[in-house]
Amino acid sequence: MPQTKPIISIENVVASASINQKMDLNKITKIFPDVEYHPDQFPGLVFRLNKPKTATLIFTSGKMVCTGSKSEEIAKDAVKTVVSRLRKSGIKIKQDAKVEIQNIVASINLGGKIHLEQAASVLPRSMYEPEQFPGLIHRMVDPKTVILLFSSGKLVCTGAKRELDVYRSVNNLHSLLEEKMLMVYD
Repeated sequence: MPQTKPIISIENVVASASINQKMDLNKITKIFPDVEYHPDQFPGLVFRLNKPKTATLIFTSGKMVCTGSKSEEIAKDAVKTVVSRLRKSGIKIKQDAKVEIQNIVASINLGGKIHLEQAASVLPRSMYEPEQFPGLIHRMVDPKTVILLFSSGKLVCTGAKRELDVYRSVNNLHSLLEEKMLMVYD
């Protein structure tokens, strides 16, 4: 059986940040006319960057949420860039943002098909209800992630707080699928 290495692609990193001070979102809107701010629909302002291609939500509390980056580093850089642009435009920000990774979503290709029925009975903390959803939901304890498995051999891993945890969970799961003979290669 040809053991292949999983192809892992980080799709989205969600980071939260705080500058511990109140923000005047209307003032930011006046300085940056391309930001999106509709307080009647959503309390946050959307500050988009083209490089890196991200969207950072800014709230009056000084809390921020950055989405769309493809790595932990890019997420941290995006928040720093937003804070730096705000400062350069004259908005006083006393301290640098403390950034914390909240969630990493990755797509994976294992290069072979998965026997989902058997996997459901072998993998602990798994749920498989094909009438409801075509994938098997597997909750991993260490590292704490949730992996969706599809019969095509494609996976989605979510819940990781570090990229290393994505790689560890996928490789652990792949080894287990191989060991239990749940993978089929053409």
